[in-house]
This record gives sequence, C-alpha cells and structure tokens, in this order.
Amino acid sequence: MAYFLPYHNHRGEEMDTLHIKGAPNYYQCRNGLLYDLFDLLQQHQFNQLLVIHGDQSWAKVKTYFADPALPCQFIAYNGECSHHEVERIAKLTKSETTAVIGIGGGKILDIAKACGDRLTLPTILIPTLASNCAPWTPLSVFYDQNGNFQEYIIFNSSTYMLLVDPNVILDSPRAYLRAGIGDTIAKWYEADVLTRELPEKPVSLDIALYAAKLCRDVLIDEGEVALAAIDQQSYNHSFLRSIETIIMAGGMVGGFGDHYGRVSGAHSIHNGLTHLAETHDTLHGDKVAYGVLVQLAIEKRLDEVEKILPFYQRLQLPTSLHDIGVTEITEEKVDLLSKGATKPKESIHFMNVSDPNVVREAVFQLEEFIRNNERNLNGV
Repeated sequence: MAYFLPYHNHRGEEMDTLHIKGAPNYYQCRNGLLYDLFDLLQQHQFNQLLVIHGDQSWAKVKTYFADPALPCQFIAYNGECSHHEVERIAKLTKSETTAVIGIGGGKILDIAKACGDRLTLPTILIPTLASNCAPWTPLSVFYDQNGNFQEYIIFNSSTYMLLVDPNVILDSPRAYLRAGIGDTIAKWYEADVLTRELPEKPVSLDIALYAAKLCRDVLIDEGEVALAAIDQQSYNHSFLRSIETIIMAGGMVGGFGDHYGRVSGAHSIHNGLTHLAETHDTLHGDKVAYGVLVQLAIEKRLDEVEKILPFYQRLQLPTSLHDIGVTEITEEKVDLLSKGATKPKESIHFMNVSDPNVVREAVFQLEEFIRNNERNLNGV
C-alpha cells in the first residue's frame, strides 16, 4: 500500500510517499504451534514445499517434519545471505513448488524471502531465534561471500505467513536473544533521529513511532527477565512479550514508517564494522547496539548514552570496540569503519552525515567516555 498526504518535513517540503507494508498476511504465535503446521498449510492450499534450513536450527524442528503430510524438498543454506546463495537455491527448486518455507535465524529467513521473491512464490517463515525483526519485515540484507555488507532490498510483497512457536525460541542460545534486544532498542533511536524535527506526521508514522517506543520501553523493562527464562529454561510472560516485541513491534516500525522507520545511524555503524574482520563473529544485534551509542555520540547526546549505559552493562551489551572483538583499536581500523559506515547509499546519510571524520570522531569520543565511566565506577 502506498500512503501519501501532503505532510511536510522540517524544511517545508512535501514528504516522500510512504510505502506501507505493516504486517505479514498471516501471523500466529503460540506454544505448540508447529504441531499443527501441516494442517495450517493444507488449510491455505499449499502442497509441494521448499524448506530452507540451517544446521542448528534444523536440529530443533526436524521432528515436526519427520513424517510430513505434504511433499517437501529440503535444502540447507551455505552460511551467508548472498545473491549467489539465492540463485543457487532457486536453481535447485522443483518447478511444482507452491511455497517457500524458511526455518532458522535472520540470514536463513532473509534467504527464504529473497528466494520467494525470485521464484514469485509465497513465503512462510518459522523463526528459531528472536534476534531481530527479519521474520516480520519484507526485506533481505545481502552480504558478500566474506561476510561484508552489500545492500538490502525491500520486496514488493510481504511475507505470506509468519509462525512463531515460543517453545522453539526458548531453547535458543541466550546470546541471540540478548543481541535481539540490542538490535530492537535501536528502533527507537534510529526512528527518533529521522522524525523528531518533522512538524507534521501521517498516522502511519505515528504508529511506527509508537511501536519504536514500545521496543525500547518493553525491552529495557523486561529484557533481563526474558533472558532469565532462557537461563532457567522456564517460560515466563516477559519472555513472550520480549520476543514479540523484537519480531512484531520491531517489524512494525519499518512496516508503517517505511524509510523513516527502518535504519539510520546505528545500522550504518554495523555495516562499517563488517569491514573489520575481527567483528565477523560478533552477532548482528550486538554490533547494532554498539552502533546506537556511536549514533548518540554523533548527535552529541552523551547524556542519553549515560542514561542507557547501566542497562547495557547489566545485559552485557557491547559499549566499546573491545567488546565486539577489536582488541587493538588503531586509527587505521577506525578509519576503515568510518569509511564503510558513510559509503554512498548508507542510511547514515538520512541523518545528513556523510563525512567519515564525523563518525571517526564519535567513535573515539565514545571510547573515551566509556573509559572515564569505568574509572568512575572503579573509584579511580
């Protein structure tokens, strides 16, 4: 849906048309949902299925496919969401396939969405992690074969069906939920910087901003209790609220806000970090969480960094380059990060930031701020 009314930006110019894709066609979240998977698929008149999966994720859910009521073609992905991988899977797909199912974390779900778009087939997503809003959003993030960010593509069609079984996610590694929390609190900070000076907002953008604030508030209030559920392998209400906040509310920010609600500074910092080999093993959401702090430093809002720092420390979210694998912080590495974050078409340009030196200065300023904070905590 394209949504346009003559609202104006802070310069008095008419706002761009917003393309609203608020939700998947069908969403359900409940414990034991996957036991009813094939009944649900048959109700929607699917038959031949392509099932894209990983290794660890597949180990959790393969029992639900032990005796499938519909014919399935199973393809394991090769570890990266790349254009090459999408083409590889598309070429292997049987011609009689009626739907693509993606099972796993964000990269697998992104591959499934891209394959569905490539093959013009409906996509069904079954997340095994709550590490980002990939299950909800109709876009895929592409990397090269070495894990360097390339681009993201927004698809014309939304996901057909999103099925969330909290019991499956409860059995996921703690680090992924923590990273999901880091990725999702960024929704508020990235949307806020793009919209706070708009004198007029369409209702869709108000919905996006409400969802973004919900992302921040719910996860700051309940994220620790949700992580405790994984630690104790004991389901609690905060766990359910947190995973739905990450997946649903997080996805709604971009779904209703379009380019005002998708990404800005924090995700550009993430993309810049992918050019540092030391960070490749650091989870997406952890790098985005660090990117929030750099973005706030760029905005000269270190007071807000100070406000959310205790939350970061309690959850062990990264607050410095050391925390995301950069053991030796050099001018050369920070320059590489800064140039990567400000490349053409990067979302940090929405903040009117294009000079790598602005990012470079913010990174070093944040490092100094964190060091001083640690000294104060230690009474040095």
